[in-house]
Order: sequence, then structure tokens, then C-alpha cells
Amino acid sequence: MRPIKKEQQKEKSKLHPRNKNRERYDFKLLIERSPELAPYVKPNMHGDDSVDFTDPKAVKILNKALLMNQYGISYWDIPEGYLYPPIPVRADYIHHIADFLCRNNYGKIPKGSHIKCLDIGVGASCIYPIIGNQDYGWSFIGSDIDSIAIESANRIMDSNPSLQGKVECKLQPNSKDYFYGIIRKDELIDLSICNPPFYASAKDAEASTLKKTLKNQDNNAEPILSVEAQNHELWCDGGEEKFVRNMILQSKKFASNCFCFSTLVSKESNLKSIYLVLEQVEAYGVETIPMGQGNKISRIVLWTFLSTEEQNKWKNTRWKSMK
Repeated sequence: MRPIKKEQQKEKSKLHPRNKNRERYDFKLLIERSPELAPYVKPNMHGDDSVDFTDPKAVKILNKALLMNQYGISYWDIPEGYLYPPIPVRADYIHHIADFLCRNNYGKIPKGSHIKCLDIGVGASCIYPIIGNQDYGWSFIGSDIDSIAIESANRIMDSNPSLQGKVECKLQPNSKDYFYGIIRKDELIDLSICNPPFYASAKDAEASTLKKTLKNQDNNAEPILSVEAQNHELWCDGGEEKFVRNMILQSKKFASNCFCFSTLVSKESNLKSIYLVLEQVEAYGVETIPMGQGNKISRIVLWTFLSTEEQNKWKNTRWKSMK
């Protein structure tokens, strides 16, 4: 018997309902917006138009086309050797955070530039501020320990009129600090977000990247090492668990500055220690939001130090115009 061709899903149902990438990519439209994408679009094993996601240049140009088509971005580029973010996954984080704020604001998503978000580890792509600003009008502070990444992020902001004055990217001078040196002690932030480094060493990151590359290529093809494995964006001493634990410990000292702290947690086994440190710092409220993209499961962990009374005061003053 001949094998039955697997029918491809027309909609990525695991993505957030407001995610602009739920439907399969319209490559004809994307090529119209960004003609440089055309040479990289070819039929995949199912006969559908696609790009080779193991080819960093193809992914970079696809990202540029998506940002132009979905978010009105006229310029987007990042230096060689930096992470090309999966836009659908990044967008889901923003939308789930917006839903959290909605649940805490009388059923309305707080929108506008008066809603300020801190992106810890903004990266060269500045992807979270782009999505958060274009979809909800939020203003952002983006921090990073890498001066080249900050220069790239600022160049993206300066080159797009719709983003100018909406995002401030700052170099974090101390790699061990998360909030010190970025926000003032009297500065109020409505939420902080973070996509922490996952691996504990460059060697671990390289090994994982090679494994994924080999899995996605033909047996006779020469493996292409992704630029993701070359950058500290994917690894730090102690990996995700240590990074998030230290961020939580420091967040306690900025308890009254922020309505809600949050972070992505990719590895489920890290949750136990993360919950323990949240208990240790006496976080008033903790919530975990599951996210699913394809076969991968991730989650957002959120916490606050504000009491119910303090939360009500916060939203009735800073978010009052949205009631």
C-alpha cells in the first residue's frame, strides 16, 4: 500500500488566539513584501512552500519579511553570530502576559505607552519590544550585557519611525545584575519579561545545536551549525535554573517597583527550585502559564510582591484610563 500523505494543519492551534502566525505562512505575500526571500522558498517533504529552518540566512530573511508584513517594520537586521528569534514563540509570550494583565484589570488589556515593560536580555533583534509596542502600544526598557546587541537594538529602533521614542535600550554594566543599573529605585515598571539562557555552557549549546541540525537534514547533507550556538544568548554559568533563581532573589529588592515580574522557563525540571526560591523571598502571588508550540512545551512563571490592596491601588492609578 502507498503511504498516505499527511495532511498539513492549516492553523497552528497551540499558538495564542491573537498570534498573527496561527495560519501557515503565506509565502506569496511575504515574497511580495520582501523579494529577497524568494530564493529561499522551496517545496518541503509535504510539497508545501517552506524555507530550510537549519539555514540561518533563510531564517533571518523570513523573520524580516514577517516583521514587515505583520508589524509594519521597515528595517530589521542583526549582526552575524546573534540569535534569530522564532517570532511566533516570542509573540505568544507577549500575548499571554497581556492576558494576565487583562485578568488583573477588570477584563481589559492595559494598552498605551504609559504601560512600561522591562525586557531583561533584549538581544540584538529587539523582538519583544517590537511585538509589545506594535500590538499593545507598550513602551519598553531593554537591557543587555552585550554592547553590540544594544547597538543593534537601538539601530532597529532609530530606523523605524513607529518605534522611535517608544523603546529605550540600555547596556547592563554588571553581568550579575538584573535590575540595578537599569531602573531607578523610584521608577515604576508594570511588568518585566525575560527569555533566559537555557544551557550551562557553550559546549552544551553547541552539542544541542548540532544534534538538532543533524536531525533536520538529509543523511547525506553536510551539517550546518546554527549561529545560535556561537553566542552567549543561549548559555550562561549554571544555565536557566541559576539565572532565574538569581533574578528572583534580586527582584525582591525591587518589590514595590514592579506590578509583575515574569520569565520563560523551558525546562520543567527547573520549576521545583524556582518555586522554592519564590517561597523563600515571600512572593505574594505566583502563577504559571503553559505555552505550547508544536511539540515543544514551555511556560511563563509570574510573581508579584504586591498585596491585593497594593495591586488595586496600582491598577486604579496607572491603568485607570483603561477601565
